[in-house]
Amino acid sequence: MTNILETVVFADGETTAAQQDAATSTTAAQQGAETPPTNPVMGTIVSILPLILVIVLLYFMMIRPQRKREKETREMINAMKVGDKVVTIGGICGKVVKIKDEFVFIETGNIGTQDEKSVLKMERDAIRSVDSAKN
Repeated sequence: MTNILETVVFADGETTAAQQDAATSTTAAQQGAETPPTNPVMGTIVSILPLILVIVLLYFMMIRPQRKREKETREMINAMKVGDKVVTIGGICGKVVKIKDEFVFIETGNIGTQDEKSVLKMERDAIRSVDSAKN
């Protein structure tokens, strides 16, 4: 049932704007019926494509560089040798005096006299940076 306001016909035979819009939409719907149906598989692919694009961008902008930094850090720690100056993740600076399996012994300075050296036992993974000793 149509709205009363939409069915007003003027005395000279004119119709309202709402009726003209309804007539135009029915002709547009008839013309739209002639268009070929769309492929539902393509619609699904097009809707998933932005998600795939975001995942690929995240990989190249975040995950890949992080893995590269981790690889460089592992190589630096594995190449560490006695006499290298190191900085730990806690900020302790010192010189490597002994390397044993997964532990590194770091000399940090004098305790009192020149003969009394302070040596800390740290895990290899606790090393942030290594400055190789120049011979």
